[in-house]
Amino acid sequence: MDPLLLARIQFAFTVGFHFIFPPISIGLAWVLVAIEWFGWKKQDPDYVTAGKWLGKLLGITFAVGVATGIVMEFQFGTNWSAYSKFVGDIFGAPLAAEGIFAFFLESTFMGIYLFGRNRVSKRIHWISSLMVAIGSTLSAFWIIVANSWQQTPTGYVLRNGRAEIVDFAAAVFNPSTLPRYFHTVVASLITGAFVAAGVAAWQLLRNPDAQFARRAMKVAVIVGLVASVSELMPFGHWHAQQVAQTQPEKFATMEGLFETKAGAPAVVFGIPTNDPPGIKLAVEVPKLLSLMAYNDPNAEVKGLDAFPPENRPPLALTFISFHSMVMLGSWFILLMAVAAWQLKRGKLWNDRLVLRALLWSMPLPVIACELGWIAAEVGRQPWVVYGLLRTSQAHSPTVTASEILFSLVMFGMVYALLFALWFFLMRKHACGTPDPGQHGNGSTPKAA
Repeated sequence: MDPLLLARIQFAFTVGFHFIFPPISIGLAWVLVAIEWFGWKKQDPDYVTAGKWLGKLLGITFAVGVATGIVMEFQFGTNWSAYSKFVGDIFGAPLAAEGIFAFFLESTFMGIYLFGRNRVSKRIHWISSLMVAIGSTLSAFWIIVANSWQQTPTGYVLRNGRAEIVDFAAAVFNPSTLPRYFHTVVASLITGAFVAAGVAAWQLLRNPDAQFARRAMKVAVIVGLVASVSELMPFGHWHAQQVAQTQPEKFATMEGLFETKAGAPAVVFGIPTNDPPGIKLAVEVPKLLSLMAYNDPNAEVKGLDAFPPENRPPLALTFISFHSMVMLGSWFILLMAVAAWQLKRGKLWNDRLVLRALLWSMPLPVIACELGWIAAEVGRQPWVVYGLLRTSQAHSPTVTASEILFSLVMFGMVYALLFALWFFLMRKHACGTPDPGQHGNGSTPKAA
């Protein structure tokens, strides 16, 4: 057994599992800001009921996200000691900022939001929901700062075998921070909107007159449509251009471009092969890749032939994860556009086909987030810090393969139980009936 491979598998597993929950928390928090606002300002009991109902889902997801996030920090010191030594001076600052300025804000106001209803004024209660959303979004910023520095390191010097900060602002606002941050936050809004729309669709499929579910659906569809379109343009386009300029080998791998050429085509569909390297059954749009990367259809785009083989990312996983993410993003735009059209016509509540599509599409944004993370991190290989430290040089030499395997199996069992508990509680509260007498004119069905 290779300890490096096992360490990479363990980190991918723990981070991938944790990353299920933050996008839901961030997106759902902002959806609830809007719902709680309407409940407060319109004095609408159906919006209030929708807020209480979805707020329980937010609380459950937040708790599991916190529990699974702690593990990652310990792995830096156990499995990746060489990495921790190399980047400790830089990586520690944003992680500390995340805990001090974001997590405490989010967790404090989460308690007020969940348990302060009818105990604090409606204004304070709504402000608490806003602070939860701001805190979770700010938390994402500092985590992305740390990760983005690994993608495009700036503001540092190499001294005694370590990277040390010399310009904090340059390190924080490195070339990939803002494109990646906005891309991730908007993806989280899509995720939260689909969760809210999916559980509302479940209620409406059983009772189209459930007013609290109608209120939740209306906000979710509007947020989902705006976020889905924005994820493509401008934020997805902005991020793609940043990758093309700062990590050209990643860009070439994601796009399946093997030869450097002017007027490069974009591969819409294809099957990557390693022997020989290429894309089978490729469906291409001429000059589109050059246009997307440099706003010039005749611009030259570097292909994989411009880089040594040892510096090229894995082809299949990077290409497939990126294109699958793009495909799902297109589905989100289409589905939310149809739902918005039916909402405008007043027919969404009884359109069982669209409601079922929203219900069954609920996990897809989470999958899209995972695919985006895979494309970003696998596409950075073979570097753990781009251009400075290879992944093969970053692991702990004293940790044995058997020790990593044991902890990996242990984490697998614990996470399986956590996921089962999370899913059970989410389903229970999503399918249940809100408090009687607090859902306005529309009656709601009994819990399944």
